[in-house]
Amino acid sequence: MAAYQYETSPRKLKTDYKINTKKTKKPSNKTTTKKKPKLQNNSKLKAQITINAVFIFAVLFGMIYQNAQISQAFSQIQGLKSKATEIQKENEQLEIGIQNELNLSSIEENAKNMLGMQELTSSQIRYVNLSKKDYVEPSAEEVIIEDNKNFFQTIIEKFQNLF
Repeated sequence: MAAYQYETSPRKLKTDYKINTKKTKKPSNKTTTKKKPKLQNNSKLKAQITINAVFIFAVLFGMIYQNAQISQAFSQIQGLKSKATEIQKENEQLEIGIQNELNLSSIEENAKNMLGMQELTSSQIRYVNLSKKDYVEPSAEEVIIEDNKNFFQTIIEKFQNLF
């Protein structure tokens, strides 16, 4: 502890701390050369961070693009499914319409109204009697079925037909 003098203006005789009277040295050439590698390492670090950031953004952009493609394909599939259901409904309605048109009463009605047809009367009906004779006639020509024969067999047959 410091000792004080007892007077009107007390003074401290000894200080509790040491005053550093040494001056800081200016950096020598060795310290400046050491700082340069730090700057180079710092620039390398900045370049590495930039490359990593670009890579991360590229990966994120790729993921976003992939999700956009997936959603576009999904919307196309949904559109095609809705068109398919519409076409199926239309097919069912057309089948019902065809079945209604194939009804005998509707065909008869269309024939009377649109084509002006009438039902046959008994005076319009004519009966034809056919004899029960077979009308198939055998052919007078001889049917020759040619088999696939080799070249030598055809030559031999031609010589036989000559004699």
